[in-house]
Amino acid sequence: MSKSLDDIDVNFRRPEIGGRPLVFANAEEPPFALSGFAWHGREKSLCRLPQRVMARASDPLQYLAWNTSGGMIRFRSDSAAIALRAALRDPSDMSHMTRNGSAGFDLYMGAGRDKRYFGSVMPDSGMTLLEGLHGLPERQWREWTLYLPLYSGVNRVEIGVDPGSRVEAPTPFTVEQPLLFYGSSITQGGCASRTGNAYAHFLGRFIDAPVINLGFSGNGRGEPMIAEAIAGLELSAFILDYDHNAPDPAHLQATHEPFFQIIRERRPELPVIMMSKCDFQPTDDNRQRREVIRRTWQNAVSRGDRNVYFIDGETLFGGECRDACTVDGCHPNDLGFFRMAQTIQPVLQQALARS
Repeated sequence: MSKSLDDIDVNFRRPEIGGRPLVFANAEEPPFALSGFAWHGREKSLCRLPQRVMARASDPLQYLAWNTSGGMIRFRSDSAAIALRAALRDPSDMSHMTRNGSAGFDLYMGAGRDKRYFGSVMPDSGMTLLEGLHGLPERQWREWTLYLPLYSGVNRVEIGVDPGSRVEAPTPFTVEQPLLFYGSSITQGGCASRTGNAYAHFLGRFIDAPVINLGFSGNGRGEPMIAEAIAGLELSAFILDYDHNAPDPAHLQATHEPFFQIIRERRPELPVIMMSKCDFQPTDDNRQRREVIRRTWQNAVSRGDRNVYFIDGETLFGGECRDACTVDGCHPNDLGFFRMAQTIQPVLQQALARS
């Protein structure tokens, strides 16, 4: 059932942005559809980990859990304007990543697999309050997806539309349960130029599925408490990608298979895709890491597991112009992320079809 935002919450009304009268409402509440925060329904916060884990997590992990990578807000509206008003928790500004990627919001128009980039809102340097307005030539029903920042946390996000226009829930995802990604800064989205260009978001659009991104920059270490939290969730697929944050092959050897086993014991039919690092170079260290991950996969297959898959990270950027796929020899740019998603997509589709 569609609703006029005038009727939802008068406390979020604002006279205008850019000279245009608008009506705002809290985008965490229906009819807006929030995804990407697995424990939001119970804890009502834009935190990527549950509080039982936060209480035991390291200080860096506690900080990163409030970054909003993977967060999406979806809705339909007949408004001829879509506006954003948001309060950032801690704007991120890094030398090797655009402010739009680290602290901006991307707006896409369209439903299902037919979503197209429409515009962005990003902060000026040091700003914690954002406002942005996107106008359209005429009033008609359209479907929208708003991606939250990959790094900066968000304290509040409000959507504004024309007075008298209507808002309703979006079209259901084709794949109902989320794709969950666990890993490093690369998993989190560093260094996409825009929020929507992280490889997890590319795959979410390719498959038309919600995304939960548990990429923790520098801090995806394969902790058992994270695996236990993941194992408690209903998912369509799990992508395990923390090679880069293991300090050395010995750490990966000690944690990788146990991490997988915790999830597999609770979720015996969940498709699991294991990947080695995307910026593979033929060093002894990288070869050892790859073999640790491959061995976890081979051991599972030898036990009769038919829902586990291995992707060699050396293949993720393709064979042509691999050196054009990163911003610093490590973190992918938009080309690198797109190629990663293209390589992972057929494996993911096979896994979903089989399950």
